[in-house]
Amino acid sequence: MNDTISIFSFFSGSGFLDLGFETTGYNIVYVNEIFPPFMSAYRYSREILQLPSPEYGYHQAEAADVSKLIAGTQAQQLNELVKSSRKSNNIVGFIGGPPCPDFSIGGKNKGHLGDNGKLSASYIELIYQNLPDFFLFENVKGLWRTTKHRLFFEELKIKLQEAGYILTERLINSIEYGVPQDRDRIISIGFNSHFLEEMGIEDDFTFPWEKYILYPQSKVFAYPWNTSQPFKENSIIPCPNNIPEQLTVEYWFRNNDVLNHPNAKHYFQPRAGITKFATINEGDDSKKSFKRLHRWRYSPTACYGNNEVHLHPYKVRRISVAEALAIQSLPADFSLPENMSLTNMFKTVGNGVPYLAAKALAETILDFLGTEVTKKKIP
Repeated sequence: MNDTISIFSFFSGSGFLDLGFETTGYNIVYVNEIFPPFMSAYRYSREILQLPSPEYGYHQAEAADVSKLIAGTQAQQLNELVKSSRKSNNIVGFIGGPPCPDFSIGGKNKGHLGDNGKLSASYIELIYQNLPDFFLFENVKGLWRTTKHRLFFEELKIKLQEAGYILTERLINSIEYGVPQDRDRIISIGFNSHFLEEMGIEDDFTFPWEKYILYPQSKVFAYPWNTSQPFKENSIIPCPNNIPEQLTVEYWFRNNDVLNHPNAKHYFQPRAGITKFATINEGDDSKKSFKRLHRWRYSPTACYGNNEVHLHPYKVRRISVAEALAIQSLPADFSLPENMSLTNMFKTVGNGVPYLAAKALAETILDFLGTEVTKKKIP
């Protein structure tokens, strides 16, 4: 069955999740991001990749404040855009990952009372008011595993079920999809029951979560990964034969040609403390800060900020933005604008959904719906 699927994207950041859906064949028609530097980066990267602008435009600053979208003229405009998309017989989907530090185990832990935590409820309210055919909600595992946050999560799910959504969820790890990174996230996907009926899908469906998993966790973490070894600048170490090279940091550095990438020179260069960098073993990521990656191992979660410093495996420096983008499995041609601050560059990279994980989720939804779309190729 051939269909056009219109995606309304919220909390879009620089568009990693969107890019995964877009290159799978979905149409990104509406982009919502409140932070102007991220929105500028979103626009810039799409121009570089020669991808079209969203049909209904970019919505930022006050117009993209989700808490304001649930009331007044902004809500009416969004509702009209959803209706307009449906008039063309398009399937309508909402995707988004509200900012999550209030639910993160290592973050502020304010939960649904925090400024960011409230945005999860706002996103669910948007779904409730506009009733897309399906939605995807992404957040940190703390929302799902921490008892007090889980109660809030269950309340959100009850509201969605009352609105007629059939829900399915999974705690995924991005490494399962070929991302060189140990990154857990809770993914919740909901389908409008009326939409499922129209598609001829039973309410008691089994969602094919595992179809696009390339590296099951039970196997991938059982490989004899390198632990740590003395740091030696510019050393050469061959890849071991008994690990999947495609999941290693060095494989992706080479794959994305990070030394010749537009963001290759974008890394923090501290005035003091650089001698400490050389004392940390390659692969020693045991501390909260100053984690040195191992070239022949996957990266810990790409989270840059709150004193979280990731060091290059064999150079006396932090990793570059180009290297961070590679760890997030972005295409080699994806880049961030030169005039973006280093802080914002690393923040948007750390906030994003890894591209290969986003792409796998998008493909899984397509397969579940039995829908065929025309995939877009990145030049």
